Amino acid sequence: MRVAALPAACDLVVVGSGCGALSSAVSAAHLGLDVVVLEKEPLFGGTTAWSGGWMFIPRNPLARAAGIDEPVDGPRRYLKAVCGEQFRAERIDAFLAHGPAAVQFHLDHSALRFVDGNAVPDFHGKAPGAGTGGRSLCAAPFDGRTLGPHLARLRPPCALWSFLGISIGADLRHFLRAGRAADSFAYVTKRVLRQAWDLLWHGRGTVRMGGNALAAALFKSALDAGVKLHESHAVTALLRDGARIGGVRVRTPGGTEREIRARRGVVLACGGFPHDELRKAALFPHAPAGREHWSAAPTANTGDGLRLGESVGAQVDRALADAGAWAPVSLAPLSDGRVQAFPHLVERGKPGLIAVDRDGRRFVDEAGDYHGFMRALFERCGERRPVEAWLVCDHRFQRRFGLGHAKPFPLPIGPALRSGYLKRADTIEALAAQCGIDPAGLARTVAAYNGHARHGRDPEYGRGEIPYDRMQGDPEHTGPNPCVAPIERGPFYAVRVVPGSLGTFAGLEVDVHARVLDAQGAPIDGLYAAGNDMGSVMGGHYPSGGITLGPALVFGHVLAHHAAGRPLAMPSTPACASSLEPAVRARAA
Repeated sequence: MRVAALPAACDLVVVGSGCGALSSAVSAAHLGLDVVVLEKEPLFGGTTAWSGGWMFIPRNPLARAAGIDEPVDGPRRYLKAVCGEQFRAERIDAFLAHGPAAVQFHLDHSALRFVDGNAVPDFHGKAPGAGTGGRSLCAAPFDGRTLGPHLARLRPPCALWSFLGISIGADLRHFLRAGRAADSFAYVTKRVLRQAWDLLWHGRGTVRMGGNALAAALFKSALDAGVKLHESHAVTALLRDGARIGGVRVRTPGGTEREIRARRGVVLACGGFPHDELRKAALFPHAPAGREHWSAAPTANTGDGLRLGESVGAQVDRALADAGAWAPVSLAPLSDGRVQAFPHLVERGKPGLIAVDRDGRRFVDEAGDYHGFMRALFERCGERRPVEAWLVCDHRFQRRFGLGHAKPFPLPIGPALRSGYLKRADTIEALAAQCGIDPAGLARTVAAYNGHARHGRDPEYGRGEIPYDRMQGDPEHTGPNPCVAPIERGPFYAVRVVPGSLGTFAGLEVDVHARVLDAQGAPIDGLYAAGNDMGSVMGGHYPSGGITLGPALVFGHVLAHHAAGRPLAMPSTPACASSLEPAVRARAA
């Protein structure tokens, strides 16, 4: 396998290799531009390769094909209700207008395929305009063998939340049920045997799911489109041609500095700043030293794109509800003595678990969205430090669903107990004492919760009352509420969760074409931002799953058109967003 030499000039330089970066590169190459992608890490895929791969793109072609053909006012009304004062009308309208065409572009011109989210509801089910499905989609499983030797250049699934290195996506249900259901046992057995075969013949798994499939499909599309992809190349500076950005300075794997001139501009798509302690200290109120926050994103995401933008006058968007995409994480020990953030996205909605503070009190609908979970925890803790909570369950729950990094039956939990990651005790009071929770407070909470849970009710927090909660629950639960069951069969277990995130929201301020803006709000000629280097389209709110990857895919497509000198028409009013779409789709085709 030969990688093309680093060119002295091209049309468009893209910095980074996640969804926003590769979407920009693939669309720009299809429009005839000579594109170079520069990734500082030795592997491509960025945070996308470790994500769930879901994209929030309302009115997408898969939904329409299934008969879900809602007017644009539906998702717009929902986003306006959830985003409130941070509702960015122009960018939201651009996103809604061009999202369907961006999906159609990939169906027509790339290797990316999708599975629908027609049964996936929005997070805030009681908000005006909330949808019960059809606004999301996910990358379809991808056969890595089609990448040939280039598969070795793609970031593998994260070992911490995979099983034997197997890429897991929408088939997670089978891995959770394998110890108690014959169909799931058979499915997982086939996946394990396929993984063993792949390791023997290819040196790595070839079945890629979720976000790893998204990264793989976009990577394959970039290769097919003639994009020049260079890993282990770190961009150290932006170059000016007069008033415009005309290229980059890059450090090569050998340590030498090279310049690449970019005739049409530069795209910053480096994954935000989840591991930049200085920026976290400045923007995360709960992390005054920057070290009190843990992210599940790759450690290489250290805010390079934001610093590059600021060096030429760009501004970081601070008018956000939240600067990060919050999620509760536990700190799973690694074999080398380090710890890694494990995001709790799935088991919180299953019946038989509660979350409590150090006083032993509940504070949230545990089955709700992960961002909302952390907002509730921040509110409960106030100025009290450290910010932490405990997920508490019984033996039946842990063996059925797992608890964080401690996997369900038939996998052993001994290592998690010996490391102290998982706490276990025969009584609720003894468990509380191990965790530093008030024993009497936790006992009262569990008793009150159980009294209602035996009847499938949660009058305190309404768990299971909205569609998203019920989707997160257990469809095989025999009780009346798929999210609620008592905690009563010892031994009992707990895991500590702390502030974490899936990425960051506070990116560079941009306009509707994803052009980066200066302090006066004017576009910086030749500079674009995508993915988490672009300020949150949702104003720092989290309306639904996929609200980072969806805009990344869409605005990567939008900015490519502008860089190619073919800027897409933008809706001037909400009503015209719908009328724009036929022309947009025709252009994409």
